[in-house]
Amino acid sequence: MAIQRTFSIIKPDATARNQTGVIAAKLEEAGLRIIASKRIRMSREQAEGFYGVHKERPFFGDLVAFMTSGPVVVQVLEGEDAVAKNREVMGATNPTEAAEGTIRKLFAENIERNSVHGSDAPETAAEEIKFFFTDAELVG
Repeated sequence: MAIQRTFSIIKPDATARNQTGVIAAKLEEAGLRIIASKRIRMSREQAEGFYGVHKERPFFGDLVAFMTSGPVVVQVLEGEDAVAKNREVMGATNPTEAAEGTIRKLFAENIERNSVHGSDAPETAAEEIKFFFTDAELVG
């Protein structure tokens, strides 16, 4: 396994409940280093661009509205097999199906308000990182 980078978002439902620190701690406890992090209010244009792959899906409008409803924390994580590790720590998209101790099992409100986003592949991670961060901001 190699050192990888992946992308993570702590979503508005979690930031509204002041869960940013505890979620970041879970990521770090799993062996992931946070090499870039910023709290932002995602604009409608950013949300539509970031989630553009879902544009034709019926939930797209609700997703954009949710992601712009409050602050988010966008992060770049680094570690051994970081994409898979982050997905393991996040747990299943549906929190009722997530393993005990995972972020979504512990903090998600429901399948739509599931507290975190993580890249699904190294290629996706690279695109998502560039969407929110410049190379100069990656300071690991």
